[in-house]
Amino acid sequence: MSSAESAELRADAARNRDALLAAATRTFAASETEPSMRAIAREAGVGIATLYRHFPTREALVDAVYRDQVERLTPGAEELLSEVPPSRALRSWADQFGEWLLTKHGMIDTLRSMIETGEIAHAQTRDELLAAISRILDAGAATGELRSDVSAEDITASLLGTFTVAGKRREQAGRLLDLLIDGLRVR
Repeated sequence: MSSAESAELRADAARNRDALLAAATRTFAASETEPSMRAIAREAGVGIATLYRHFPTREALVDAVYRDQVERLTPGAEELLSEVPPSRALRSWADQFGEWLLTKHGMIDTLRSMIETGEIAHAQTRDELLAAISRILDAGAATGELRSDVSAEDITASLLGTFTVAGKRREQAGRLLDLLIDGLRVR
């Protein structure tokens, strides 16, 4: 096999992996129960063997989706702050956090068991998310836009409450998030 053929194969494999992660994320978010691996492969437009070649177990797929989502959320705070004022960054980040939570619906049983067995370091993820929120809150306090007496833990509890109450009702979640951000502004 030539190096060009090898590179093309690797690029194709990378595209398949990315398609599988995106499809799994969508499928987990849309499902109330854990979807079958076949359904995820079908959504990605690949065969079941391709899915298992990349993710040999359901746990491997759940882990990859979970880590992919955390990796998108944590640096997202810095990116948002470079583009918009802190209050808008926090509001946008909260929307992303809600999407991240929705992804967990169809993988919650597997995710819980992986956290219980230590396969996923829940405490590390929590620390990474709190650090992202803290960066936004600190930037907002420094500009005088956001209150300085609010902690990342307060925001996390508020977001979890909001998305627990609103569930998949995005319009209601949006109104609740707007109220939260309004309450965080310095008067």
